[in-house]
Amino acid sequence: MNEIVGSHDLLLLTLDTLRHDVAQELAADGRIPHLARYLPGGRWERRHAPGSFTYASHQAMFAGFLPTPAAPGPHPRLFAARFAGSETTAPGTWVFDTPDLVSGLAAAGYRTVCIGGVGFFNRQAALGSVLPGLFQESHWEPEFGVASPTSFEAQVARAEEVVAALPARQRLFLFVNVAALHQPNWFHLPGATREAGDSRATHAAALEYVDRHIGRLFAAVSSRRPCFAIVCSDHGTTYGEDGYTGHRLGHESVWTVPYAQFTIEAAR
Repeated sequence: MNEIVGSHDLLLLTLDTLRHDVAQELAADGRIPHLARYLPGGRWERRHAPGSFTYASHQAMFAGFLPTPAAPGPHPRLFAARFAGSETTAPGTWVFDTPDLVSGLAAAGYRTVCIGGVGFFNRQAALGSVLPGLFQESHWEPEFGVASPTSFEAQVARAEEVVAALPARQRLFLFVNVAALHQPNWFHLPGATREAGDSRATHAAALEYVDRHIGRLFAAVSSRRPCFAIVCSDHGTTYGEDGYTGHRLGHESVWTVPYAQFTIEAAR
């Protein structure tokens, strides 16, 4: 990361609530072709989430604790705050001297921009202002939120505007929290109804919806220079497994998340 920070733009895309098993099935079945072309080997990496719900997980990720590989470690991290005795800070780790990655990248000359999705990014109350408050620039509209059937399209359009407005030499750290997978997601599956509610199938349909539009986002972030991208879930969710519904609980479907990191080469 010491070679990438400063030379590349950076994208952190959290597919809020996306389950690992659903993501992997859709990749294997050819149902998310635009994402799959960037996944190393065409597969998601299986990782453990740093938190069981959005706020906790993002606080950890913004401190440098991205989802951890689901195998015995220790696992070297991409980013880390300078911290005596850290066992996961390695020679390739980009180390920052601020309390969080966002301000660390700002200190390194990056423009830090948040395009929020779920309520923890909407700035409508004090709690919803904490995470976006880390960034130099933050955006949220009702059209970006969980109740909007076109949330990701609206977020991508805003990202395109953000990139277009930047000076060519300005490095960018763009964070996008994708709300489409989060409940309610029933409206992404043709024939599903509000009364029937969300299901594993509507969750999958929401990921297919995101995939249909993600090419525009990748094109925008790589329009000026190569972009190093991290695409992952912050946590999963349950749809009745072992009697559980939702997240913020200790179930395998919540703690196991899909993860990918890759470079999007600059458009020519």
